[in-house]
Amino acid sequence: MNYNVVIIGAGPAGIFAALTLADLGISGILLLEQGKDLSQRKGQNPADRLCGWGGAGAFSDGKLTLSTEVGGALKDFIEDSVLHQLLKSTDEIYAAHGAPDRIFGENWVQVEELADRARLAGLELIPNRIRHIGTDNCRSVLERFRKSLAERIEISTESEVEELIADHGRIQGVRLANGRSIGAKFVVAAPGRSGARWMKRQAESLGLKTRATSVDIGVRVELPAPVLKEITDTIYESKLVHYSKTFDEKVRTFCMNPYGEVVTEENNGIITVNGHSYAEKRTDNTNFAILVSSVFTEPFDDPIAYGHDIARLANLIGGGVIVQRLADLLAGRRSTRERIDRCLTKPTLSDATPGDLSFVFPYRHLLSIIEMLQALEGIAPGVYSRHTLLYGVEVKFYSNRIDVSSEMETVIGNLFAIGDGAGITRGLLQASVSGILAARAIANRF
Repeated sequence: MNYNVVIIGAGPAGIFAALTLADLGISGILLLEQGKDLSQRKGQNPADRLCGWGGAGAFSDGKLTLSTEVGGALKDFIEDSVLHQLLKSTDEIYAAHGAPDRIFGENWVQVEELADRARLAGLELIPNRIRHIGTDNCRSVLERFRKSLAERIEISTESEVEELIADHGRIQGVRLANGRSIGAKFVVAAPGRSGARWMKRQAESLGLKTRATSVDIGVRVELPAPVLKEITDTIYESKLVHYSKTFDEKVRTFCMNPYGEVVTEENNGIITVNGHSYAEKRTDNTNFAILVSSVFTEPFDDPIAYGHDIARLANLIGGGVIVQRLADLLAGRRSTRERIDRCLTKPTLSDATPGDLSFVFPYRHLLSIIEMLQALEGIAPGVYSRHTLLYGVEVKFYSNRIDVSSEMETVIGNLFAIGDGAGITRGLLQASVSGILAARAIANRF
């Protein structure tokens, strides 16, 4: 079988590449996804949260960040004003497919007041506007995207790509895990964050130049929603950055979920923790991640493996995700079921194992997390409470960043690498934009 374009991965990057190509009149498009189709994905199954139609973030929570400063590195490829316009138009496509109307963070007076308070607490607030789809809305939005494509392209789910096929510096197609080979004039690799290891292997095989990125390792924090209500009502998700006093390491908040739930994910047999929130349904808690960013230098160049090993250690000790009260962590003791039951913060992840995270994290990570919690107390009293719950481990497996042109093309002719899997983006909106950039470049060559 031969196609004009083969797209690997049906997350936001792959979906928007396909949408753009179809809208520009390109035929002969095949979209391959190793996970299940949307109708078969079960939100309560950790293995289904990362792979399948819609990818990970667009399936589980759906935060659209309208900022050129967060969510990816596309500003390294295109002018800020152009990127801003692309983010705006891409966000409008999500809205046209059913994303809610409300955008948080538009009251700049309130945002600036929060930023001033953050500075006094030793934190930097990165202002951004967010449209939140919500877990309960994500499926319907993704279903509309699928219907928009169904009659115009060929879609094949549960189709794992084994390798990319190239010859004389030009892409020729792909080989599936079942041994079937598919020819293509163009290939767009959008394997998502769960495809980070696969993308690294392909880059090594094809001789693509890559750069190791940071690995973000930390905890999922859960506390009563009123503690962060002022912040979440204003900007929904606060992007706060702190540099730890002891190690001067970058520590940041990530993926804040007002009135949300803590959930688990499965990645290559490793159970990690994450969070999401609904548009309508509410719990009594808010959860968010505190992540410590580490950059390695020679000779080590595999931060993905480092993150996997720390998560694997937590799984070994706790049989999965570990939960601990902050009071117990500071007292140097493990949390027990009885201590968790006495906690004022009632856990939304019931099957987490009470334990001791100090057996899992390196000292520098653990101390940086504690110092971040202390800093957050200055802007939101109650964060550094003995009743705050910490779940571990949360790891963001960012891909090695592949060198691409401003059109997202690699040094292998007609091979494009986009989205989180290429190490270029870290959020839904910039991932979607990277798909548009690649698709426009391909369409121009027809």
